[in-house]
Amino acid sequence: MALLTNILEPRRGLEPSRQKFSNRALVGLIVPILGEQLLTLLVGLADTMMVSYAGEAAVSGVSLVNQLNTVFLYIFGAAASGGAVVASQYVGRKDRQSGVNAASQLLMITAVISLAAMLVSLLFCRQLLGLLFGRVESDVMDACITYLVISGLSFPALAAYNSVSALFRSMGRTRTVMYVSIGMNLLNMAGNAVGIFVLHAGVAGVAVPSLLSRLFAAAVLLRLSFSRKNSLYIDLHRVFAWDREMLRRILHIAVPNGIESGLFQLSKVALSSIAALFGTVEIAANGVAQSFWSVAALFTVSFGYVFVTVIGQCMGAGDIEAADYYSRKLLRMTYLGAALWNLLILALTPPLLTLYSLSPETKRLLLLLVVIHNAGNALLAPLAFPLSNGLRAAGDVRYTMFAAIFATVICRVLLSVAFGIWLRLGVMGIAIAMVCDWLIKAALIWLRYRSGRWTRFHVID
Repeated sequence: MALLTNILEPRRGLEPSRQKFSNRALVGLIVPILGEQLLTLLVGLADTMMVSYAGEAAVSGVSLVNQLNTVFLYIFGAAASGGAVVASQYVGRKDRQSGVNAASQLLMITAVISLAAMLVSLLFCRQLLGLLFGRVESDVMDACITYLVISGLSFPALAAYNSVSALFRSMGRTRTVMYVSIGMNLLNMAGNAVGIFVLHAGVAGVAVPSLLSRLFAAAVLLRLSFSRKNSLYIDLHRVFAWDREMLRRILHIAVPNGIESGLFQLSKVALSSIAALFGTVEIAANGVAQSFWSVAALFTVSFGYVFVTVIGQCMGAGDIEAADYYSRKLLRMTYLGAALWNLLILALTPPLLTLYSLSPETKRLLLLLVVIHNAGNALLAPLAFPLSNGLRAAGDVRYTMFAAIFATVICRVLLSVAFGIWLRLGVMGIAIAMVCDWLIKAALIWLRYRSGRWTRFHVID
């Protein structure tokens, strides 16, 4: 234990009286987030398997609509991240009333955005689907409409869940979010099993459980968020007020995040189009590899939430030295955990591949793709993503947005074309381009961190 502590402790220490988070507290933050993210991913895989029993039209409809729903999810997530940064800083400053106002205004703005998204999905569902997916077969279009209408009804609940989850993480109460997430995901999975295997309800049998589980999770978290025992709570009177200055602070963080996430999603669509140019073996290997990549990336994604909470609170308290100390300490923790986690997933990949009905050639290529991804994720992702979240939590949102756009939207797409098509490396070229994207972003974020310019921003006054 002493050796591990020495490894994780930065060379430039911080006096104990200014250390807001002990090692145990940091572990207490990350473990529930990891559990929540892993459970959500595993339940998603199980849901995908169950949907396949509803028929090909149902699978196609759910898959297509989820591409549209992802756009709305990014919008809700961007708003929640803006609120989380502002709330974290008020928690660090110990300005409870301003924090309560930020929490209440976050719920208000996400309610407005989600209601608008719901109305668009309900009133213009056929036009949206026709614009995005063209003339699909009639049974697929019927499945799309059913799934979009029902899932659209869940947007306000989903947005509320995301926002309140972000607030609880800002307070360091990640365990509460994990418990609610467990309930939501298990309810969703059980409902899908009943809807598909018992009621034989097709797409509705998948969509209705998602709606009910999201309503359940939102109701539980909202009920907990009204308690004045929390360091941050939601005040209904302030929810129905319009605080222009507080909303400006939230949107100052949220809008760049939303732009970054939206362009990232568009780049993924472009990369999918490039991958579709290659043979069946490469397309299949790339498709299955995405599942392994998602699991391998869990650790660095989860640590991004920890950076927001910890760095946000330090910056809110005006302790720049503590923010720098915890940035280096959390980065060490991320590197150690990411290395071990990626090695574990790599070791489990060969035995797991025996469960897939794939050709030996496809399996060999898939294993190579996992090796490329996991090596890059362990070496570069901690700088490219969690540390980037730390800069964002300090208010340095425009630089992180432009760094992400340059590395992902421009370099990754262009390098995918160069490696995948021009050099004829296929999907392996796309994987190499992905690692190059991380390398470029990691370099940009590290240079920004070392410059210290991220310490000059003021999210709250």
